Amino acid sequence: MRFLKQLLAVAAVALVGGQSVAAVEGNFFLALVIGAVTAVLGVVVYRWVVRRTERREPTELGQDGWGGKLGRATLIGFAMFAAVIANIAFLGGYHVEGWGSPTQALGVLGLMAAAAVTEELLFRGVLFRIIEERTGTWIALALTGVVFGAMHLVNPDATVWGATAIAIEAGFMLAACYAATRNLWVPIGLHFGWNFAAGGIFSVVVSGNSESKGLLEASTSGPVALSGGAFGPEGSLYAVLAGAVLTVVFLWLAKRRGHIVPRRHRAAQAPATATVTQ
Repeated sequence: MRFLKQLLAVAAVALVGGQSVAAVEGNFFLALVIGAVTAVLGVVVYRWVVRRTERREPTELGQDGWGGKLGRATLIGFAMFAAVIANIAFLGGYHVEGWGSPTQALGVLGLMAAAAVTEELLFRGVLFRIIEERTGTWIALALTGVVFGAMHLVNPDATVWGATAIAIEAGFMLAACYAATRNLWVPIGLHFGWNFAAGGIFSVVVSGNSESKGLLEASTSGPVALSGGAFGPEGSLYAVLAGAVLTVVFLWLAKRRGHIVPRRHRAAQAPATATVTQ
């Protein structure tokens, strides 16, 4: 029952916030404000519903040092996507054609903040965390990663390959990140930094959605393996490789820190309140 209550509570914030941002498309100020409010409300609702249903303090979303964790993770996510774009550009698949719009980039910032927070609360905070308690880290990582990738099949320019790439580079990587840190601020920051770099800075298609308008006026070309095609650079092999490497690193850290949860018949429930180390 707690699973359903937590899922519905956070999903309601995600749905209302997402629809509200879409309704004001073109108005960067309202998109920024609504996106920020959605992100904050998502955190508040998650903390509230976890307290109500689990009778504990949600330390995985604690306030101690949250800004530093979020900021560092955002920089890493930004750097990851910038490295992907640099590699695509080196082989002639990314072209800067001029300057874009700083105001539209602010609107993208609001949209990506709302998406990163609500999706991480849903997929890592609720789905992965609770499934892990019952099945262990490996099965939970595989299941939630596949579901996260499949969710992107509903996007306008989605492809099976694009959804598979998202499952590998984001679904698995972000779950591994949570397993390593036992903290939601880190995957939120990674997710936000990656998405804002894509849509708000480099102005490329994000996860098969329509092309974003950010700080740069740009386009992509070339084979799907290089540019990601209509799905965007997240469908590039460079992006998949970057996410796969970080997944391995995070899982190594999780094992080293004793955060890998075995199957329930062999161990107690997941250490949801384990000490956060980075």
